[in-house]
Amino acid sequence: MRLLSRILGPSLEATAHCDLPCGVYDPAQARIEAESVKAIQEKYQGNEDPEFRTRAIQIKEQRAELVKHHLWVLWTDYFKAPHFEKYPQLHDLFNKATKAAGASGAKGSMDPAKGQELLDLIAEIDKIFWETKQA
Repeated sequence: MRLLSRILGPSLEATAHCDLPCGVYDPAQARIEAESVKAIQEKYQGNEDPEFRTRAIQIKEQRAELVKHHLWVLWTDYFKAPHFEKYPQLHDLFNKATKAAGASGAKGSMDPAKGQELLDLIAEIDKIFWETKQA
């Protein structure tokens, strides 16, 4: 059986930093969706039409879910143990950012200040992300 495993097994073992070649991951995806969240919150504040407001809430909630998705992908797929060792605040930062995108944050609020808080957290993640790309 050992001989068969050697013959049929991979002849070369490759390791990679991330699931696909680098360049696939980018906090810009989360930032763009978060910018949409904040813009919708601002438009909501300036419009009294109930139908517009209902639609704005629905779209904002969808965009906030996309923010969380993009953050989770970065957190779980891009960042690895060496990053968390070098940047010990990273887990807490992602936790705060995903919560800021969620029901207790921008998803659950029509206050543009909540959208800005989310953008500020994403900017911190973005800074660390680009520092890791230089390494």
